[in-house]
Amino acid sequence: MTSNQQTINNLTECIDSVTELASGLSDEQFAVQSLCPDWTVQGVLGHLFALETILTGWFPDGPEDPPPFGQMGTVFSEIMALSGPSFVDRITSIGGARKAELDALDDDKMMAPSITPVGISTYGKFMAIRVFDFWVHEQDMRVPLGLDPSPGGPAAEQAIDEIEGSLGYIVGKKIGLQDGQSIKFTLTGPVERTMCVKVDGRAGQVDSLDDPDVELTTDSVTFALLACGRLDPEETISAGKVTWIGDETLGAHAARNLRYTM
Repeated sequence: MTSNQQTINNLTECIDSVTELASGLSDEQFAVQSLCPDWTVQGVLGHLFALETILTGWFPDGPEDPPPFGQMGTVFSEIMALSGPSFVDRITSIGGARKAELDALDDDKMMAPSITPVGISTYGKFMAIRVFDFWVHEQDMRVPLGLDPSPGGPAAEQAIDEIEGSLGYIVGKKIGLQDGQSIKFTLTGPVERTMCVKVDGRAGQVDSLDDPDVELTTDSVTFALLACGRLDPEETISAGKVTWIGDETLGAHAARNLRYTM
C-alpha cells in the first residue's frame, strides 16, 4: 500500500469514527463545550463537515488554486441550523459523498501540486492534514464528554506524525533548548513512540540519545492536545499526566511549552 493510499484509508476511517460518535449523542451532549473555546461539540462537527462540503467536488487546478473557502461561513451556518437526527443525517451524507470521492483518487491525483494549510505541497499532504484535523477534533469532543480517547492505529499514528514533523520548531522555538542540549519524548500510548531532538546549531531530530538533558513522558493524546493548545499544562502536570526526569528546570519548562498550534 502506498503512503497516499494509507492517507485515503485513514481519512475515511476518521470520517466514519466521527460520524459514529455523533450518531450516539444526545441534544445535551451536542451542547457540551468542546476543548475548542469557540465551539460546542456540535460546533466542532459543523466545522469539520462544512470544510468537507467545500472540499467535495474541488480539485486543485494548480498549486495556487484554493478550495472555495469563502463558502465556509454559509455552509457552516446551514449545517448548524439543523438539530438531532437531521443534523446527524446531514453530516453523514456529507461524509458519504466525501468518502466516495476519496475512494476514486489514485497516486497521480494525490501527488498533484496543491495549496495546503502549511503552504504549497501536494493534494495528498492536504489530505494528511485533514487526518490530523479530524483526529484532534475528535479528541476535542471525547475529552469533555468523558469518553475514552480514540484508540491507536494508522490514523492516530499519522496524526502524531504531523506533530513530530514540527518537533524541531517546538524544541528550538517554543521550548527554547540551547545549543548542545537535547530532549527525549516518550509516548506511552495509544500511539507508542520515542522521539529525540538535539540542538546542534539548530534543533533537529536524531535517531537516539544516550544521555538526554531531559526525558518527557506522557500519553500520545495528552501530548497532541498540549501541542495543539487544547489543555492547560498546569492541570496536566498536577494530574501526573506529564512527567520528566533529568534537568528539573528544563523538564518543567518543556512540559509547559509544547503548544505550537491551535
